Amino acid sequence: MAQVEATTQREIAAEPDDVFDALADYNETRPKLLPEHFSEYEVREGGDGEGTVVHWKLQATSKRVRDCLLDVTEPSDGELVEKDRNSSMVTTWRVTPGGGEKTARVTVTSVWNGAGGVGGFFERTFAPKGLARIYDEILTALAARTEK
Repeated sequence: MAQVEATTQREIAAEPDDVFDALADYNETRPKLLPEHFSEYEVREGGDGEGTVVHWKLQATSKRVRDCLLDVTEPSDGELVEKDRNSSMVTTWRVTPGGGEKTARVTVTSVWNGAGGVGGFFERTFAPKGLARIYDEILTALAARTEK
């Protein structure tokens, strides 16, 4: 099994703290950012960053649905880490100051242990691009919500 990684980023014209707070708000804001690929969204514990436990189903393709139960931590300032109890997937959201004044750079990276063989080849080839497109939709919604 090879490790598979999907990464995307976006600059958002908003204060980094405001962008991070929006991402960390699993009760109100986060569900509004999710595209149609997500279903059965439910906060089971917490709801604001560290200590949150959240569930959703992610349908990355017409045939592939992941049932995710995520533990959220904040290992450092501006960083949210979502570890899936049901798989090896770990998603890290980093919010740092961007290139301009009052600009945030948001980078999201997911890593997981991919399948072996021919199926693993296709997963390593296509899954990162598909997941990056989904994250692009989330980042577009985040920008629309936080930019003034």
